[in-house]
Amino acid sequence: MLSLSDVLAARERVNEVARHTPLEYSHTFSDMTGADVHLKLENFQRTGSFKIRGATNRIVTLSEAEKEAGVVTASAGNHAQGVALAATRAGVESTIVMPQYAPISKVKATERYGGDVVLSGVDYNDAQAKAREIEEAEGRTYVHAFDDEYVMAGQGTIGLEIVEDCPNLDTVVVPIGGGGLISGIATAITAKKPDARVIGVEAEGASSVADSLQKGEVHELDSVDTIADGIATRNVGTAPFEVIRERVDEVVTVSDEEIAVALMYLLERSKTLVEGAGAVALAALLSDTFDYEEGETIVPALCGGNIDLNTLTTVILRGLVETGRYLKIRTVLKDRPGALEDLIHIVAEQQANIYAIRHDRTSRDIGMSDTEVELDLEMRGPEHVETMLAEIRERGYEVEVLV
Repeated sequence: MLSLSDVLAARERVNEVARHTPLEYSHTFSDMTGADVHLKLENFQRTGSFKIRGATNRIVTLSEAEKEAGVVTASAGNHAQGVALAATRAGVESTIVMPQYAPISKVKATERYGGDVVLSGVDYNDAQAKAREIEEAEGRTYVHAFDDEYVMAGQGTIGLEIVEDCPNLDTVVVPIGGGGLISGIATAITAKKPDARVIGVEAEGASSVADSLQKGEVHELDSVDTIADGIATRNVGTAPFEVIRERVDEVVTVSDEEIAVALMYLLERSKTLVEGAGAVALAALLSDTFDYEEGETIVPALCGGNIDLNTLTTVILRGLVETGRYLKIRTVLKDRPGALEDLIHIVAEQQANIYAIRHDRTSRDIGMSDTEVELDLEMRGPEHVETMLAEIRERGYEVEVLV
């Protein structure tokens, strides 16, 4: 099983490439939770995520013959960039297989780092199958995204930094996809700070570890569905699973809505941009999915910041909806002068701001003398939403909440 000596050796290998990323105290999230919250800002890492650590540790340990033959890997995006950069720095050719629907920003970044990108399949597991075909056909070395002890050890260097920068650590909260990150961090934390807890967090739509722990063996999901594409794997790795079972105290899950809220708060309150996978650790803390004491020193690991701008727009909107700051409603008015003005007057009385109005006389779902109206509204929170809806309904309107 992975050991502290493996992680320490990895640190010597990756120091020239990987940055020692900041650990910052957060007044905002400490106030919101009652804990002593310090954010591990791995989204500031080179390539925008922790993956450069493990990729570098694996590639620099290849034999000369393996370097000459080149490497191949599969990735949803972050490991792709890490392998591409690490390989280019080492003078090694890299082929990166990514899902067909991988974010364009991650595909382009991987190419800029020198990787030869192949798009195949609908998710990470499909891409991995294609990468294995290339491995066999071309004699390349496969660099696994998580089920490789060199990769795991490289990711574990984050744990060393956390203990050094936060010696009074009580709990570290770590995202889980395939398990490489948490297995490395847990190995470092339990060796250096044995009284500290390690909490793992999965997205509800990709909860392979929770299922595997319940069954007592690695279990593969039929499919995954989450905005946290960086941890959207159907199964945990065999080697990471053994470490998780022994060194991780608890594994919890968070919903996409909770992830969106955490991402939005990080952007708005901490001026910190992360991707979905980078927000899951904080999401678990904000949504109370695990127990902690008042004043407990907690470090959520923000593991990546490579979010596609189209996805960011959707996630921010979802976060605003979940926190009651965006409301979209539909109602039907009589098609006569002043009807729309009457409705808007109610909105103005309630001090809501109108983003957009859609007025449609042609809908088949309404009468010939009616018109359908949709309003996009800026709100101030859940209580404001409830007050607004109650007032509109009290005035005789039938209202459907769309989002």
